[in-house]
Amino acid sequence: MPDESAKWPRRGLLRGAGLALAAAPLRKALAADEPAQAPPRWMTEQGDTVADYGMPSPYERAVIRRIRDKQKMPTVISTMTPLQDLVGIITPNGLHHARCHAGVPAIDPDRHRLLVHGMVDRPMSFGMDDLTRFPSVSRLHFLECSGNSKFFKAALIKPNWTAQDTHGQVSCAEWTGVRLADVLAEAGVQKGATWMLAEGADACAMSRSIPIEKALDDAILAYAQNGERLRPENGYPLRLFLPGWEGNTSVKWLHRLKLGTQPFETRDETAKYTDLMPDGTALQFNFVMEVKSVITFPSPGKDPKQPGFHEIGGLAWSGRGRVARVEVSTDGGANWREATLQEPVLPQCLTRFRLPWDWDGGPAVLQSRATDETGDVQPTREKLLAARGPNFIYHYNAIHSWRVAPGGEVKLAV
Repeated sequence: MPDESAKWPRRGLLRGAGLALAAAPLRKALAADEPAQAPPRWMTEQGDTVADYGMPSPYERAVIRRIRDKQKMPTVISTMTPLQDLVGIITPNGLHHARCHAGVPAIDPDRHRLLVHGMVDRPMSFGMDDLTRFPSVSRLHFLECSGNSKFFKAALIKPNWTAQDTHGQVSCAEWTGVRLADVLAEAGVQKGATWMLAEGADACAMSRSIPIEKALDDAILAYAQNGERLRPENGYPLRLFLPGWEGNTSVKWLHRLKLGTQPFETRDETAKYTDLMPDGTALQFNFVMEVKSVITFPSPGKDPKQPGFHEIGGLAWSGRGRVARVEVSTDGGANWREATLQEPVLPQCLTRFRLPWDWDGGPAVLQSRATDETGDVQPTREKLLAARGPNFIYHYNAIHSWRVAPGGEVKLAV
């Protein structure tokens, strides 16, 4: 249980911060006789013109996506979002993680079609202009690869991994498109149709079987992300988006939907995205991304520079709905304090959490534990491994640990 007496009210937080800063000043006072400094160059000359398409400052050039690991084929790509460098909950389009099984197709939107067939009354083919005539919707949701945080095998873990390395295959965006239910209603779903095949127009025809209940619930045919058309690596010109479900089910470059009475058992859901359980059975169609969190400050590369007041911060999310609570421990789980959730707190969306920390300069082990609105709680690594066994690959959501050494260096702790 969290220590309720350890919570800091707002006035106490500000007072505590002031005391910490007073004890360890962050800047040198200007002496009365100290000569004034010359103004910097950018205050004495005209600046650059504005580009046709805005780009980040060159001083932010290190904030980039990175390839997760080298694949046997260069077109099998998995990039990671630099979570430790971002603020708020929206991931810029250029930093949104991407998973590509056969490279990024260069699709002409004027020639792209979406075929809807199988168990429908009226097989139909839609162009992009046809789809954008439907009423549009916009929603904020996270998107997470089911292979994010592959921590089941300790031999694969590296102590110098950053939050980008451990959790960077999750991002969050405003997705704009049309309700899939509206498009399916146009074609007419036949009685008895219980599954839908979603297939992409990339070279491997990436495909997944989707229960019809999800398709008719909150599924979106997305054509825009964060106010602009989808980036090519994120599905331009059209992708399926299934809130809260593993990323591979949100099929990119969507060009075909086929309705049927049973799962289509494609290669992408048999050779991949299926896990072997301890009793020898296979767990298939494990769609929902469970409740999860990660501390982004302090974290590797984002070390506390000196003892005193700091604000522990991070991200939490759940595919089952809203994050209800996040607890933080600075002693490896021996004691927990409840963090403040930063608004907005939305379903199937990244949520920021914050907790004041007066660091004494000694060793610490930082952990976060999230609970969602259904009551699901992030498990310990030991509990998760006991339930899923050594052959599990996907849906790792255990409590994560960073070790802070005296002096402030932060590294991964398992």
